[in-house]
Amino acid sequence: MARNVVVSLSGGMDSSTLLLNCLANYTSVTALSFDYGQKHSVELERAQSLVDYLNANGQNVTYQVIKLDGLVNLLNSALVTGGDDVPEGHYEKDNMKATVVPNRNKIFASITQAVALSIANKTEETCDIALGIHAGDHAIYPDCRQEFRDADDSAFRIGNWNSETVGYFTPYLETDKFGILQDGQILVKDLGIDFNEVYRRTNTSYKPFPSGNSDYKSASSVERIEAFIKLGVDDPVVYEDETGVVPYSIAKAHVEKLLAEYSE
Repeated sequence: MARNVVVSLSGGMDSSTLLLNCLANYTSVTALSFDYGQKHSVELERAQSLVDYLNANGQNVTYQVIKLDGLVNLLNSALVTGGDDVPEGHYEKDNMKATVVPNRNKIFASITQAVALSIANKTEETCDIALGIHAGDHAIYPDCRQEFRDADDSAFRIGNWNSETVGYFTPYLETDKFGILQDGQILVKDLGIDFNEVYRRTNTSYKPFPSGNSDYKSASSVERIEAFIKLGVDDPVVYEDETGVVPYSIAKAHVEKLLAEYSE
């Protein structure tokens, strides 16, 4: 395995766990986040908070936010400011396609590839790209599927000298959010950090409240809470609804009811 890695860090649960995985397996870790005008921009605050926490607790992460917010008025998606309302319900329903951002992962991948290749050229060592794509995303997001990754990688290698010095680290490609969270539980122990301190510094909600607290009805939140239910631990993020802040038990009960209805 390479010594150097560039992580695409959204600030969500998946990529944050991936960051922990990279810290456990690489010597030099660079994390990139992208500001593309997303409604849930609180995820960028959480990503910075997580990096700060990790760096203050014996880890070493180089971090930068890439500004792409000039695209906000040009992208048609429920996830960007000015777009339609983010739908609610189960994460595998067709209406979740409204949360697709056109070509998002291609844009992110191109920048991440450029940074990884630059590190490889500068250090004269190989550098990996780490992506948190997982099986739960395959149905709704075509740019999370392996065939897209293969085609994108082929274009990168055709278009760049020394591209053979760049590899990929996608440990969660065949697992789901529950499997990712299980890995996170192991990784925090290996790294000597606190599970709740890590995961309260993540955002999975596509409909966060102005306070920054998470909703529990949008599909992304449902999928996250389901993972915590399966793991048997409480989610440390703060949940809110139209009545204000609610205990985790309310969010959990809503998701359990929704999952029961969906399975019928």
